[in-house]
Amino acid sequence: MTLNKTQYCKLKSKLGRAMNLKINLKNKYFFNALPLMLYFFLFAGGNVHAQEMNKLIDLRGLWRFTIGDDAKWSKPETNTSDWEIVKVPSSWENEGFHGYDGYAWYRKNFKVPSAFKGKSIALNLGRVDDVDEIYFNGQLIGYSGSFPPDYSTAYYAWRKYTVPENLIRFDKDNVITVRVYDAELDGGILEGEIGLYEMKNWDLDLVGIWKIILDDDPSYKEKNFNDKNWDNVYVPGYWETQGYEDYDGYAWYRYTFFVPEKLKGKKLVLLAGKIDDFDETYLNGKLIGSTGPINNIPRRMDNRGEWQKVRSYQIPDNTLQFGKENTIAVRVYDGYVNGGIHEGPLAILTQENYTKYWRKQRTENNQSLWEKFWEDLFD
Repeated sequence: MTLNKTQYCKLKSKLGRAMNLKINLKNKYFFNALPLMLYFFLFAGGNVHAQEMNKLIDLRGLWRFTIGDDAKWSKPETNTSDWEIVKVPSSWENEGFHGYDGYAWYRKNFKVPSAFKGKSIALNLGRVDDVDEIYFNGQLIGYSGSFPPDYSTAYYAWRKYTVPENLIRFDKDNVITVRVYDAELDGGILEGEIGLYEMKNWDLDLVGIWKIILDDDPSYKEKNFNDKNWDNVYVPGYWETQGYEDYDGYAWYRYTFFVPEKLKGKKLVLLAGKIDDFDETYLNGKLIGSTGPINNIPRRMDNRGEWQKVRSYQIPDNTLQFGKENTIAVRVYDGYVNGGIHEGPLAILTQENYTKYWRKQRTENNQSLWEKFWEDLFD
C-alpha cells in the first residue's frame, strides 16, 4: 500500500491523537488504538534510523529536583541546596510528589574524562512525560513537545540529544538541567538507560538547535552571514510543530558546527535528513546538493516523494575548515501540509561509515514488520 503525502500526514495526526490518550497495556484505550497503530507501523511508518551507541557515563541514580518554574534555574551557578533528591528514572509521583501536575526541574552534576575528547557524544534521556527542555552547562541543546500555552505532549518519544563538544568541560564539573512540564497522570523522567553515549560510526552529529527564518534571500547561504536575530528551532522536526503552523513557502535553516582535525583528508558525506518538500544545501556558502524543483515557486508537488528522501550529499574537497567552525545553510520550499527538515539522520560521515550505516539499515529493514512491531511494543 502506498500513501501520498496528504494521506500520510493525516494518518500520523490520527495516530498522534490516539497516543495522547497515554495508553498502556492496562488501559482499555490501548486496544481501541491498536488497529490504527498496527496500520501505521505496517503501511505508513518511516524508517527508524538506529545506530550503535556505547555508554560512556551512567546518569541513572540520584538527581536534584524541584517543582515550579524559573528560567534562571538553567544556569550552572544555580544554588540547588534546598532542592529535593529523587531517583531517575522514576515518575515524580513515585518520589513523593503524588498528584502533582505542572512544571518541575531536574539537575545532575558529573565529570567527563578527557579520554572522551573527539567522540561523538549524545545524551540519552529516555522517556519524559510530557514536555522537556535540556540544558548542558547552561546551553539549550534540545527539546521535545511544546510548553503551554501551545501545549503538545511528547510523552511517547524517546529522547536523544547531541552534546556539542565545545560545551563539555573535560575533567571538570558539568551539569545537565532538565525543565519538564506534565499535564496529567505520571510526570517526569520516567524510564530508560539515562546516560551519555558515544554514537559509534557517527563522525559528526548535526541534530540540535538550528536557526530558521521564513524568508528567501541568496545572502543567507554565506558562511559569515549574521543570523543572530533568526528564530531557534529544533532539527529534525516539522516547522508546524514549532510555532509555524500552516506555513507554506520558502524558508532557510542555518547551523554552525565544529569539525575535528581527525576528519581531515577523509572522503566525507553529508546526511541532511528528510526535507519537506525541496532543498538546496550549502556548506560554507558552497552549493553541495539539491533535491527537487525549488526555484520559481514549484508547481509540481508530491509526484516523486522528495519529502521522504534522505538527502545524501558528497562534500567536495576544500569545502570544510578543520579545527574551526563551519556553517551549513539549507534553503527549503514547502508546497503544502507539513514542511521543513522533519526527520533524520543528520550527520557528517566518512565514506566508510556512510556505507556501513546504509548496509545496516538494509539489514534491519529486511526484518519482518510484524516481528519488529511487537519487539518495539514490548521492549
